[in-house]
Amino acid sequence: MGSEELRIGTAEREEAARLLSDHFGMGRITPDEYETRVTDAYAATTLGDLRPLFRDLPPPHPGFFGPPSTPMPMSPPPYAQPTTQLPTYGPGPYAPPTPYAQPMPVGYSPRSKTVAGVLQIVLPFGVGRFYTGQTGLGVAQLFATFCTGVGILWPIIDGILLLVNGGTDAEGRPLRP
Repeated sequence: MGSEELRIGTAEREEAARLLSDHFGMGRITPDEYETRVTDAYAATTLGDLRPLFRDLPPPHPGFFGPPSTPMPMSPPPYAQPTTQLPTYGPGPYAPPTPYAQPMPVGYSPRSKTVAGVLQIVLPFGVGRFYTGQTGLGVAQLFATFCTGVGILWPIIDGILLLVNGGTDAEGRPLRP
């Protein structure tokens, strides 16, 4: 089976549509062409269905098309002298010192689960969720608190769960302990 017959998924279709939107924004395709190409991109089932949509466009192309073909590197002529690389040394004696910063573990949010939990309990109308960047959930809790009598329990229980289990911020990173 050739690469043109490989089936694609939703992620590939959406990447193609996003890149076509970029080309449209740069004025490379007309509104009618854009509409036709995006419709064809969402209807595509194989890699071969998507390739023609980018054939007349400069990069960027979807990453799943594979790397662009690169010519074979030419070897130097036999009479060329090899160049020597000068050694590199560290910073000079008058270079400014490098700042030392305590690195945060990779993947953690700069927000604290303790602060988010306490805000949820003390101000039980979604303030902790606004703090974590989850504004949709914060608005839902705010609405539930002021529009229903029982809705005040939701943010309080959510605050306790944040304190015990932690949670995530708007980008999906775990909250700092």
